[in-house]
Amino acid sequence: MSVVKISFPRTKWFRHLRRLLGPNYIPSIIALAVVVTATFFAEQQNASIADMRARTMVSERLTAIRSKLERSINGDVQLVRGLAAMVAAEPDISETRFAALSKSLFDSPSHLHNLALAPDLVIRQVYPRAGNEAALGHDYRKSTTQREAALRARDENRMVLAGPVDLIQGGRGLVSRFPIRVDDDKGGSRFWGILSAVIDIDAVYDEAGLTSSGLDLDVALSGRDGLGAGGALFFGEAAVLGRNPVSLAVALPGGSWVINGTPKGGWAAEPPNAWAVRLAVALGSLLILVPVYTLSRLMDERQENIRILEQKEERLGELSRRLRIALDASETGIWELDVARETLVWDKRMHEIYAAQPHETADMTFWADRLHPEDRQGAIAEIVEASKSRRTYHSQFRIVLPDGRVRNIRSIGSCFTDAKGQQKVVGVNWDISADVAKTQSLEEARRLAEERNREIEAARHRMEFNALHDPLTGLPNRRFLDQRLNALTPCGTPISVFHLDLDRFKDINDTLGHAAGDEVLRHAADTLRARIRPGDFVARIGGDEFVVIAANDSLPDEGKALAAGIIEAMRTPVPYRGHECRIGASIGIARQSSDEETAAQLLVNADIALYEAKRSGRDRYQFFTPALRAAALKTKKTGDEILRALERGEIIAYFQPQFSPVSLDIIGVEALARWQHPTRGLLAPAAFLETAEAIGVVAKIDDRVLDCGLEVLRLWDEAGLAIPKLSVNLSHDRLNDQALPERLEARQLPRGRLSFELLESISFDETDSRILSNIERIRDLGIDLEIDDFGSGYASITSLLKLKPSRLKIDRQLVMPILSSNRQLRLVSSIIDIGRALGIDVIAEGVETRNHADVLRALGAHALQGYAFARPMSAEMLVDFASRKTWKAA
Repeated sequence: MSVVKISFPRTKWFRHLRRLLGPNYIPSIIALAVVVTATFFAEQQNASIADMRARTMVSERLTAIRSKLERSINGDVQLVRGLAAMVAAEPDISETRFAALSKSLFDSPSHLHNLALAPDLVIRQVYPRAGNEAALGHDYRKSTTQREAALRARDENRMVLAGPVDLIQGGRGLVSRFPIRVDDDKGGSRFWGILSAVIDIDAVYDEAGLTSSGLDLDVALSGRDGLGAGGALFFGEAAVLGRNPVSLAVALPGGSWVINGTPKGGWAAEPPNAWAVRLAVALGSLLILVPVYTLSRLMDERQENIRILEQKEERLGELSRRLRIALDASETGIWELDVARETLVWDKRMHEIYAAQPHETADMTFWADRLHPEDRQGAIAEIVEASKSRRTYHSQFRIVLPDGRVRNIRSIGSCFTDAKGQQKVVGVNWDISADVAKTQSLEEARRLAEERNREIEAARHRMEFNALHDPLTGLPNRRFLDQRLNALTPCGTPISVFHLDLDRFKDINDTLGHAAGDEVLRHAADTLRARIRPGDFVARIGGDEFVVIAANDSLPDEGKALAAGIIEAMRTPVPYRGHECRIGASIGIARQSSDEETAAQLLVNADIALYEAKRSGRDRYQFFTPALRAAALKTKKTGDEILRALERGEIIAYFQPQFSPVSLDIIGVEALARWQHPTRGLLAPAAFLETAEAIGVVAKIDDRVLDCGLEVLRLWDEAGLAIPKLSVNLSHDRLNDQALPERLEARQLPRGRLSFELLESISFDETDSRILSNIERIRDLGIDLEIDDFGSGYASITSLLKLKPSRLKIDRQLVMPILSSNRQLRLVSSIIDIGRALGIDVIAEGVETRNHADVLRALGAHALQGYAFARPMSAEMLVDFASRKTWKAA
């Protein structure tokens, strides 16, 4: 049996492979594995960093766009929110008023396209009207595109942002709908309608930069109708959403959008610096692998003497080539200068850096010609100094290439003497233009940041100024005044506070409008600025009120002179659109008399003095005194007691009978207010009525007396006491109450047995339509009207014809002198004759004696009332009085 031996040819590559797998090369294999692994992770890390930077760039730009969108839309919505509040306060707003308010909004920087007012969800008013006529009469409930948002605003009672939507009048816009609720008769509120504001969405896009040709992003907006991530796409292409975009939430009033963005065309498939990283990794790998591999080779050559000698030159050549690659990879150029001959030796990379042709001679003149004119002298001086001192050469300069481009160069060199004794400098150059550009970019960013910080600081100062000043007059406001007072009063320097209120300002506002009122306020502010002295302080604290702070003068008359000068200057007419607006000023002055008086107390004292000046006739000044404070405290105490009295039921009714002059039967009673004070006993109206008028509770007192009178009238009926008529006072404020007829109707009043007494101090000649309407509705309820205290007020024959009262009550001041004065007797007789001629019954008050009663009976008076028959009494006393009928016997 023969054995066949198979052998494989051992080629040169096979031998190399076996040697490489030998033990001498195991470190090289391990190093190679480490380098490959590091290269893989470096590639992954570079891609991750590049992706993160790209997404960060997109996020920053989207954030800027989002901020502009939010600022634009939120600013427009805030403008309209104030108008919605005005409409809620004035639900019967006229078209002219609405247009004026809307125009003020449009005069402000905004993106508003139009405003629409829709009572009961039907558009009745629109601004501007031109171009939007098609929207008038539109019913939101019948609109398939706008019905849902309108009903949501109504049902959820909040502002709803809809859109972008197609507008009825053409175009597209973002619609914010504000529900408007007004007070109802039950003390609650009801839905009134909607104020819709159309925001020009294209203008918002333009301001945010979404339509800019320079935008290097693909952007898509979703969240129509403010539904956020659940809303539909309404701007941009849907393809953006499939590219793993950067998404940010856009916060809007009543909802949100989502803004999505990617770089133009999508994300880069490969980082821009991929090859630079790979080259750097390759260089690092060579720096690791070459030494390891060389060491392995030396160990292998020690074992193989002849082969080591044969391969040494080959390995040295390979190492040289790799070093060349390393230099090329690092883009470093090598140069050598012969100092004596001023000649340069450049490698290929140096020629590339300086854009020189290989055949061009490189010498100092050539190099100097390439230097930037601004850097030439310094760069030449540095290399000359280095060659003389034989120190290490370090320099950074700019060069200008033939095509005009500028490069930044960093140069490092070292001096040495060669074998022939010639002094030379050898060194390297790097192109650091990219680093310089990055440094300049960072410096520019720093400069911009500092400039932005300065702008922010300026804005902060403006905000502080606006927060402390009145925007209409430019004067300091109440907040600034408080700061000034707090700073002045503790320092020990006495001050005076002048509290000023404009007289007749409300009349100008009501007749000529708020624009005229604003002109008057500016005139008042200018007048105060002109009249105050250096160091004085003036502020507008609201409405038509101003405060002046002045240092206490050495002469007391100077404070009077300042106040008198201000009052005189305020009397100067203010021209406005052909009208002369005439105002006056009332001033209260409080002088600080001790360090213990605080700023708050000074303001209170000045306000007390101002109240006294206005009470004394206006257009004057009044200094504060302790007596005024005592009177104010007394008034406040009485006011508090009156309020408590109303809460505790201490306000009661007393009744004074009215008698027929012929039969002397009781034909009616007048209900009079009395206060059953817990400590002072029973008080007549003279003790508390003036204070009640000051705190605005006369209507409540009238209402309380009416309730008492109706309850007593019911009890009298049950007791068999027939009182034909009950008279109750009705104040002007209560008569002016639009809801008065409804409240009276709800009480089920006895028809024909109730009469309201109206003071003649009310001027019926100029009564407005609301009062006249209330009077007619009161008559429809079967309630008679009387004019009380006739002859002491404003009533004229014309007003009697207009008002048509059932009865007149002659004032007691006219009745009492008729026994001693023929003139007064004729006057009372004339009044009775006038009443008879107009078909009006006449009641005489103040009948103090039976002689008065006899004279008035002879004159034809229809009823008598006074102490001659009966004083005011309680309901129980009246029952006893009526049953005994002692007045007839007398």
